[in-house]
Order: sequence, then structure tokens, then C-alpha cells
Amino acid sequence: MLFSYLPSPCQRLESTSFLGREVWVKRDDLLHAEVSGNKFRKLKYPLLALQERKPTLVTMGGPWSNHLHALAHAGALGGWPTMGLMRGAAGVESATLDDCRRLGMQIQFVSRDDYRQLRDDPQAWRQHIAADDDSHVWLPEGGSAPAALRGVAELVDELPFIPEVIMVACGTGATLAGILAGLQGRGRVIGIAVLKNAGYLHQEIARLLQEAGYPAYRNYELITDAHHGGYGKAPPELRQFCREFSKEFEIPIEPVYTGKLFHALRNMQQAHAFRADERVLAVHTGGMQGARGFVD
Repeated sequence: MLFSYLPSPCQRLESTSFLGREVWVKRDDLLHAEVSGNKFRKLKYPLLALQERKPTLVTMGGPWSNHLHALAHAGALGGWPTMGLMRGAAGVESATLDDCRRLGMQIQFVSRDDYRQLRDDPQAWRQHIAADDDSHVWLPEGGSAPAALRGVAELVDELPFIPEVIMVACGTGATLAGILAGLQGRGRVIGIAVLKNAGYLHQEIARLLQEAGYPAYRNYELITDAHHGGYGKAPPELRQFCREFSKEFEIPIEPVYTGKLFHALRNMQQAHAFRADERVLAVHTGGMQGARGFVD
């Protein structure tokens, strides 16, 4: 079965001059070869709820979307037809979209205005499909539905200990919210927002926790100035950091999510943001599609 898996490993990185302290890494990039990392966890329970029926799964994303890529694979493996509403004009191509089409996903391009409406209106996706019945099911951008939090929360139960600090990259806030749900008030979470003007993620995190039936946990901090120019921006210094990190620790990272996470971790360590007795664990959320969009 797609969602039968062994817990991902928790890898200890020795203290070196590169990071400046011992760090544990939850290697969710190793959960599944194709349905990668936090996408695997976020899709788990929404798709398990649909295993007795086979509706077309409709979602949204950009040309290098980890979520589109993961859902295309999950649909092919589980027998669900899939459809991706893709931001951009017809003719936009990427290796990620090539994979999605090869796996059977129908790609439909939408304008930036329509894409914005898909974010703002939970029913706007219906304007882009022909059927007006239950033959299609919507999965939000990034797979960030309230039901996704349960799968992410299971990550905490797999840890060998409850760290004082868990760090994670944030796009929609659902992974951070799921970790809070799993921690149940223990420790603290530091989210590294990968996009500009991300203060609104506080409201998203609160909404997801409430709609998923969890308490309003607030034992977290959101860092909003470590985005390196915005979502999908990868200046040369950040790309160089990713190359050096991957060489130092033999752990692949990319500049869209995990690169910004570990770069921020190093900066915080250099700024003495952690106590010496705090155990710091970083969640490697997988999703290496972003790396395919940059040629060094």
C-alpha cells in the first residue's frame, strides 16, 4: 500500500564549523522515493479517506511544484485520476510538469488572477472543471487541508526524543501546524517562512489547528526575514550554501525550502539564538523539485 512505510530516519550531524553545533535532522526526504517528505504526510489521510472511491483529484501549483509532483505519483500509484491547475500561460514547460503528464495528470493553465482566486475562494476550482458533482475532489495548494495535520503530527511520535527546538521551512504553514499538533505543547517550533510578507501564516496556522480539532498551540516562532528575496528566489550565495551543505553532510537540499531552513539555522546559531543545552532538530521536508529549476 502507498501509505505503508517505515519511519524516516533521524540523523545526527556532529558539530562542525559549518553549522557550529550538533543538529538532528528528521530525514523525511527518505520517506518515499517520489511522494516526497511532508507531501507524503499531508496527503496520507485525505487520500486514505478516498480509497473506497476513485474521484479525480484536483489541485493547484506552479511549474516546479513539489505538491503537483507528489500528487501525480500518488494518483498513479493509488489509481486516482489527477488534475493540476497550473499558474501561468499555456506553453510553460518544466521537467516537473513533464513528469506529471507522464504519470497521467491533466494540466490546465490558469491566469494569475484566477490562481489568486483559487487561493481566496474554496469553491473557485469548480469553475475549471466540467462536472458539477462529487466525481472530483479538491485538495488545496500544497496539500494543506486540515486533515493533513494528522499525518504530519505522526512525525513527532517517530522521534527518539522530544527536542527543545524543532525547525522547519514554511510555505503554507500546514507542516508547522501539524508538528505543533504532534508536540501537544512540548518544546518550541521555529518556522522559516520561504516567501515575503508571511505574517499572515500566523492566521493560517491558527485556522488549520482549529479546523482540524486541535488546541490553539502557540509554542512557536515564525521567522519572516530569511526568504532571500521571496518564494522561488535563490541568490548565488544561497545556492553556494546548498552545495556546501550537501557536500559537508551528504544530505541533498535545495534553495526553495530546505536550503533556506538550514541557512537560517546556521545564522541563528552564529547569533547565539539557542541555549547550549537545547537539542535542535531540523525537519528535512523533502521536495527536491525546486532544485531542478536552477542551473548552476
